[in-house]
Amino acid sequence: MKIIIVGASGTIGQAVAKELGKKHEIIRAGRNGMDVTVDITSMDSIKNMYEQVGKVDAVISATGGAHFASITELTPELNEIGIESKLKGQINLVLLGMNYVNDSGSFTLTTGIMMDDPIPLGASAAMANGGVKAFVKSASIEMPRGIRINSVSPNVLQESLGKYGEFFPGFEAVPASRVALAFKKSVEGAQTGQNYEVY
Repeated sequence: MKIIIVGASGTIGQAVAKELGKKHEIIRAGRNGMDVTVDITSMDSIKNMYEQVGKVDAVISATGGAHFASITELTPELNEIGIESKLKGQINLVLLGMNYVNDSGSFTLTTGIMMDDPIPLGASAAMANGGVKAFVKSASIEMPRGIRINSVSPNVLQESLGKYGEFFPGFEAVPASRVALAFKKSVEGAQTGQNYEVY
């Protein structure tokens, strides 16, 4: 299969590329330009990416930012970061990429544990994650040409504990290699409308 991984330079993206690269052709996409440059907050950038790459069998999003702040400090402007990136950015990868995905292909987006197991400062990220999960579930019943759509909801990563560990006290971190298997399940499996939890 020919697979685009958006956010391929990140910890999850790298692990997914390593796992799926064993059997498939991987096209790495990201803001810093890998095989192809893309900024998911820009519809023009997403369109350009698809035009450059052409038809694919699967699109994976391992990206999407959000602002971490207490609810008393979270302004509408700061909340927009998660809406524009994690929520709209990932959804636009689907809406703008539908015609570039081959029959019986797939989309896999990324959510996260915070929508189900809240942490302080995480309301905006949780909102975006929950919106993506709801979109995936609802869109799955209407996807054309046998195209499937799922999401992966990872716990905090073992590889990221140094950077984010203090935000997740008592959480049992998971290795990125285990998260990558959920993306593999989405791409190579047969299910649709699922949110694969890696907790």
